[in-house]
Amino acid sequence: MNNVTRHLILTIFFATSLISADRIMAHCDGLDGPVVKAAQAALATGNLNLAMIWVRKADEPEIIRAFEQTLAVRKSSAEARQLADIYFFETLVRIHRAGEGAPYTGLKPAGRDLGSAIPAADLAIANSDIEALLELIRHAVANGTQERFHQVIAKGDYKKDDVEAGREFVKAYVEFIHYVERLYDAASQSAADHGHESEH
Repeated sequence: MNNVTRHLILTIFFATSLISADRIMAHCDGLDGPVVKAAQAALATGNLNLAMIWVRKADEPEIIRAFEQTLAVRKSSAEARQLADIYFFETLVRIHRAGEGAPYTGLKPAGRDLGSAIPAADLAIANSDIEALLELIRHAVANGTQERFHQVIAKGDYKKDDVEAGREFVKAYVEFIHYVERLYDAASQSAADHGHESEH
């Protein structure tokens, strides 16, 4: 499978699942998510660049101030260190989410159920191996499309004077068409296009 096909499948899967989209956004809010892990690494090493990659260039001054304040306060005591660290985590996550056009609703606990896709994607990156993730995605996309298709076909066999049954067919039809449209639109959008939209 070539890279274009892989990118297409990944884009389709993540763009068409509303639940997964919510989980992806929440993934960055988690105490065990990648943004907080970057913040922890920055505090442990004193290298702010490890965290700075998660924010836009325009937001760097605010992150620098928060980092410097955190380093100063956390020297006071163990309790101060814990509070200062949380402050930096919250600041970094809040600014990161603002850069994506998403609201900040607080840090989420570690160990939440993120579904199947996000852990599989993280594992693929960690192992530099995408095959298991692609199989998960292929299965989900095929099932989602087939399920909606079969509903349309099943509900299409109704008596023409049965308006309620006809409406059930239309409902299934519209859901199927919109699902396919979202698949196509996601597949037609490049990763660069998505990044450009996020900046705005």
